[in-house]
Amino acid sequence: MGSLYTALTNIQAAIKPNDPDSAFLFLKLFTVSDGTLPSFTVFITFLGPLPGITLGFDAINSEQNKGTLSRILSQPIHRDYLLNAKFTGALLVIALLLFSLGFLVMGFGLIAIGIPPTAEEFMRIILYLTVGVFYVGFWLNLSIFFSLKFRQAATSALAAVAVWLFFSVFYNMIINLIGKALQPSAMASTHQIISYQKFMLNLLQFAPSELFNQATTTLLIPSVRSLGPLTMEQVQGTIPSPLPLTQSVLVVWPQITGLIAATVICFALSYLVFMRREVRSR
Repeated sequence: MGSLYTALTNIQAAIKPNDPDSAFLFLKLFTVSDGTLPSFTVFITFLGPLPGITLGFDAINSEQNKGTLSRILSQPIHRDYLLNAKFTGALLVIALLLFSLGFLVMGFGLIAIGIPPTAEEFMRIILYLTVGVFYVGFWLNLSIFFSLKFRQAATSALAAVAVWLFFSVFYNMIINLIGKALQPSAMASTHQIISYQKFMLNLLQFAPSELFNQATTTLLIPSVRSLGPLTMEQVQGTIPSPLPLTQSVLVVWPQITGLIAATVICFALSYLVFMRREVRSR
């Protein structure tokens, strides 16, 4: 509600005469902010992992500590069904939460500005929310993995929160220190500067929040044409205009693939650990 309020009060100031994104007024409800409160996308990027961690940090170890895990597995139920149900149920809750928030912002925005979204704007918002589900799903799988590795729920919760804080706060500080140490000199060639920028960008993309942020920026700001450094030869002759939806998806396809791959890898690790674990009755 706070993000929506700041977006509605500053949406007129965000519209500029020569802005290629002025035609996408509805998308600005998710990205505009006056600085007092973060935008909707910033809130989801920073606080989105918390629902995933909350729903997964005690998914398995709480069942084992209560003695109900061995009772469940003593029934004619395959072991992988239990893990699949834990993940699927929590992921459905996350999807319901994110899509409810997204449609709530769209509904209040429609009432406030009186202009319905176009088909492309609606599809961009749906794609953004879908990518958000995969982003939060990564943290859900990570917390489920920690619930399998640690016997106590408090330990698994602290481990998941520690990883979230590391990538949200400290990872950028470490990258800045590395960037300052490897920064090319003033006499460096254009090729060296571009290689340095690409190297720093690749380091940043190890953080799931950075992958989600780049995908969000491109999907909700159609004028973004590239996420990496471009030379003057590459931008010469280009017309500042918004990209079609298919082209925006192609720009962020590596980021989307990276988020999905990270989610699948965490689930595969959880699956491997759980299938090899010996469950004894207490």
